[in-house]
Amino acid sequence: MSAPRVGVIGGGQLARMMQPVAINLGIQLRVLCAKPDDSAAQVIPDSVIGSHSDINAVLAFAKDCDVITFDHEHVPSEVLSALIDAGHNVQPNPSALQFAQDKLMMRAALTEAGIACPKWAQISSAQQLEDFALAVGWPLVLKSAKGGYDGKGVWLVEAQAQALEVISDIHAHGQEVLAEECVPFVRELAAQVARSPHGQCVAYPVVQSTQTDGICHEVIAPCPEFSEDRAVAAQEMALRIAALLDVTGMLAVELFDTGTELLVNELAMRPHNSGHWSMDGAVTSQFENHLRAVLDLPLGSPAQVTPFAVMVNLLGQDLDNLHSAFRHVMARDPGVKVHLYGKAVKKGRKIGHVNVVGDNLGDLTQRAWHAADYLTGVIDE
Repeated sequence: MSAPRVGVIGGGQLARMMQPVAINLGIQLRVLCAKPDDSAAQVIPDSVIGSHSDINAVLAFAKDCDVITFDHEHVPSEVLSALIDAGHNVQPNPSALQFAQDKLMMRAALTEAGIACPKWAQISSAQQLEDFALAVGWPLVLKSAKGGYDGKGVWLVEAQAQALEVISDIHAHGQEVLAEECVPFVRELAAQVARSPHGQCVAYPVVQSTQTDGICHEVIAPCPEFSEDRAVAAQEMALRIAALLDVTGMLAVELFDTGTELLVNELAMRPHNSGHWSMDGAVTSQFENHLRAVLDLPLGSPAQVTPFAVMVNLLGQDLDNLHSAFRHVMARDPGVKVHLYGKAVKKGRKIGHVNVVGDNLGDLTQRAWHAADYLTGVIDE
């Protein structure tokens, strides 16, 4: 049997982290990168340089691929339609992907299905803003309906004048505005599932995620002090969304835990930062199950190999040579797993992550943060 070729649109770290799994499974990856030094282009020999918004470039890239999948959700709808019209196998398909691309469509679909979300409204005028604020109270969260990630495209506004300024800016960029209540959550969670085209699904343990300036910084799997009943409810919600929207591959459902309710915040239809712990902490990583799913292969077990896993993202600081810190980090803690993305160091930029697995959560958290802080130059001992 000839090796299947999976085309990945987008050359970021998610595509990069699919490569070790693809090697193990004998799968050929082809990646569409914006630049020759993109994260994925550094490690995937079959890298094509081109824009994900250029229909001709994408169609040429897709030639001879058995399936097309994604490193991000920013491929324009007309490009996705051209792929389908040309007969390409696209996973997840555009009819599903649109709900990750357009937050207003996502909110409408989930609300119609009775899936709990923050109170929301589309805002096109000052009167609509005033009415919504009167109904839910200030502050409000404003979002650009399309685009945005890692806190970009999201604003917390305290009063009408500030909100109108943000709305005007969003409209000036040709975008629609989603307004949401500011949810008084006690923590943020993520429920990840994998789903194949013929409908097989597996659910990963529900994790707790902590953000720094809108960027995921720490993930604990499974979520500590979270009852089994509530964890199952979160997994069932993610499985229901995957089936409702006909998602294939990995789906991450980001949730607000209010203490009494679980509310859907965002959706991602690809491997997700909240699942990087699975590279060292699960029987089957999210990257392997994503490739299995888009190829419609039987899915692997998502079970944890140890009671706990802690992931801490490496956010760029002052130290620009991470390898100079390897000797200390590796000698001090041989159990730490370091994953770098081949990116230039910039303040606040995700440049890698560390994973630590075991049975003592307090110890794992301390070890993961020490390694991350030393690698980024926050501490020097």
